[in-house]
Amino acid sequence: MPRTSSPVTNPVIPGFHPDPSICRAGEDYYLACSSFEYFPGVPVFHSRDLVHWTQIGNALDRPGQLRLPPGTPSSGGIYAPTLRHHDGRFWLIVTNVSGDGNLLFTTTDPAGPWSDPIPLPGVHGIDPDLAWDDDGTCWCTTAGVGQIRIDPRTGETFGERRPLWSGAPGAKAPEAPHLYHIGDYWYLLIAEGGTERCHGVSIARGRSPQGPFEPCPANPVLTHRGTDHPIQNTGHADLVEGPDGSWWMVLLGVRPHGGTPGWHVLGRETFLVPVTWSEGWPVVGELSTVLVPPPWPLREPAAPPVRDDFESGELAPAWISLRSRPAENCTTKERAGWLSLRAAGESLDDPEVTFVGRRQQHVSCRARVLVDPAEGRGGLAVRLDEEHHYEIEVTPGEVRVLTRVGPFRSQVASRATAAGPVVLRIGTAVTGQVSDARQGPDTVSLGFEDPQGAFTELAALDGRYLSTEVAGGFTGRVIGMYAAAGTVHFDWFDYEPTGPDGPDRTGSAD
Repeated sequence: MPRTSSPVTNPVIPGFHPDPSICRAGEDYYLACSSFEYFPGVPVFHSRDLVHWTQIGNALDRPGQLRLPPGTPSSGGIYAPTLRHHDGRFWLIVTNVSGDGNLLFTTTDPAGPWSDPIPLPGVHGIDPDLAWDDDGTCWCTTAGVGQIRIDPRTGETFGERRPLWSGAPGAKAPEAPHLYHIGDYWYLLIAEGGTERCHGVSIARGRSPQGPFEPCPANPVLTHRGTDHPIQNTGHADLVEGPDGSWWMVLLGVRPHGGTPGWHVLGRETFLVPVTWSEGWPVVGELSTVLVPPPWPLREPAAPPVRDDFESGELAPAWISLRSRPAENCTTKERAGWLSLRAAGESLDDPEVTFVGRRQQHVSCRARVLVDPAEGRGGLAVRLDEEHHYEIEVTPGEVRVLTRVGPFRSQVASRATAAGPVVLRIGTAVTGQVSDARQGPDTVSLGFEDPQGAFTELAALDGRYLSTEVAGGFTGRVIGMYAAAGTVHFDWFDYEPTGPDGPDRTGSAD
């Protein structure tokens, strides 16, 4: 495909896809992200051009790989994978903070299946990294930043964890270490400042993977702290070589909207930025919402379908559930061409609720679903965690809008409907012009459609209450279907963007 001069949109993987780790295998690139309390875990993406990414699976898609007990809190679970290709195999190391600690998985096909977990009881700390020395020695570096030698095939560790380099003296949260052998040096890339507005990327180099490491004089090599840039919280980066020998960085960032302090609702997203080298140090180019196309052919895949008709026997990899997905509670086999959800919890307040959703990836979007409540109760929801969600729920003959914000749960509206299947709809519209410093990032509308497609809006709610700045934590919005009583059936689910992702936030309302 010939190179185009049209701009490329950043983020390259929008929505709740944080902590990106990338590797190259020949002409192919693979990328993995954190998944926290969701099952299956660790989404895996493929690209040939670093710009267009397709999800090919989830690395942790079996209960034996991913144990998230009912007590797993939101923003617990799976943290910060590192994905590497070495010696003909793919290696994934990750932390399950909700009980199993650091785990290692391997495969010859990143689309799966991946191996059962190799426990790493001797590796302590989150954000584990893998790097191999020229003699085959494998080093594992973790947040802090410290290092220990491991056997990645058995999980055995050797010696004691030793400190390497922890960034600027006194800087908060030195984490996300990645170690590379590039040219004459070993480079140690880290994040520091915390994953909020002060996040940044720093680097040091040494002649050995064990150091000593000297910091780059220009540290942090990337940060947007103290700026009014539309991309904030920039950090947790990984380096990769492009098809032409150039260098690139993937990293997480957020796109706040609305007034002050600015609210981001999609979670931390994956961005791409070019890197050049000067005097043996990386120089990070401009990080922008519009990226100049790289100098090689772009391979844009077919657009994902708007509708999932649930005709396949298996759910697509983009569908995620909370902590587990027991087959008896989630099936496409009970009613042909429908997704049937059997209730396990009584509402979205319950950590065990039966829920199947997808990440919200556009600040302005619309989701629709045709639902038959049968004799049950369920519907369509936009969720951040158990204490922050909006939903439109249907029982035979009635639809209602429910909200949960912190300790407060409310029924906002209700309307009688004819018995039988009904189309429920949730839409989000980004705030365009900020007229008040307190104005939220978007408006969330909830309602239903009649058989002719006319929409009845039951509520239009401020989106700030489903933002990280209000709820806290590390995730983003997920829109999906749930059952709260009995068995509820869903014939299809639509998701599509409804407009541009919004203007650059000015941050003021003067």
